[in-house]
Amino acid sequence: MRALSAPTLDEIRAARERLAGVTVRTPLLRLNAEAPAEVWLKLENLQPIGSFKLRGATNAMRLASPEELRQGVYTASAGNMAQGVAWGARELGVPATVVVPDHAPATKLAAIERLGGKVVKVPWERWWTVLAEHSYPGLDGLFIHPVANRDVMAGNGTIGLEILEDLPDLDTVLVPFGGGGLSSGIAAALAALRPEARVFGCEVATATPLTATLAARGPVTVDYQPSFVDGIGGKGLLPEMYPIVSALIAGARVAALEEVAAAVRLLAERHRVIAEGAGATSVACALAGVPEARKVVCIVSGGNLDFTTLCAILEGRVP
Repeated sequence: MRALSAPTLDEIRAARERLAGVTVRTPLLRLNAEAPAEVWLKLENLQPIGSFKLRGATNAMRLASPEELRQGVYTASAGNMAQGVAWGARELGVPATVVVPDHAPATKLAAIERLGGKVVKVPWERWWTVLAEHSYPGLDGLFIHPVANRDVMAGNGTIGLEILEDLPDLDTVLVPFGGGGLSSGIAAALAALRPEARVFGCEVATATPLTATLAARGPVTVDYQPSFVDGIGGKGLLPEMYPIVSALIAGARVAALEEVAAAVRLLAERHRVIAEGAGATSVACALAGVPEARKVVCIVSGGNLDFTTLCAILEGRVP
């Protein structure tokens, strides 16, 4: 198991300087809907690649040495981290390869190729092994882990700095939970600057590794059912992430597929915002309510949603 720790506040602040001119300072908007608390939306779907992943990928790649980048970079991703790595590689003039699960949506695959990335499609179980082992035999270059990478988490933590500047009296942040890299980065910033604020990881009912892990007080394997919510969920929490997540994350919230679809539809109807399933999961959890939460920020982590899926949701169906 690789020793891993959360980024420091200094590392997060340095990442912010490093990302200047690359990432967008995304807006924080009040949700236009009735909810159990005051709810705000941090619209990371407005990043150039349509997701927050540009922050962590860019920070990690800009910290790498020329020798480390000489043979290019690769990652394992269902789509959004892949786009972040491909974008960064293009800017640096090095090749990028992405190992994707065979159910990755066409919209995300097309975006990877548009950015110049090479796609290697594998069965979902094999893809998960790449995440667990931090490598894929046969691929050269620097592996940028989408979750278990301190520099990636530091880049993600810059979201926490922006939130606190815009809404300093927040008490709760709801974050879509894939592997813990986003929630841990944000929580690391808040722990240093506003420790009374709570960060919850948000999951969909078809894949709840955080919920199960926190209940068991250690990593466990869970059932994973593919759904239109493809950007989060897995069969378990990576062991190296457990100490960080268990120390920084206040708990887990779970939304049903129907609730996530309703949140996607609400964001489109009320705000003209396109959120992918993962990105809307935090909103679904906010609408369901969080005990003792009064001023809540939902991370809308991405907006890379197939139009056929979006159309189905807007028609009132669950894809």
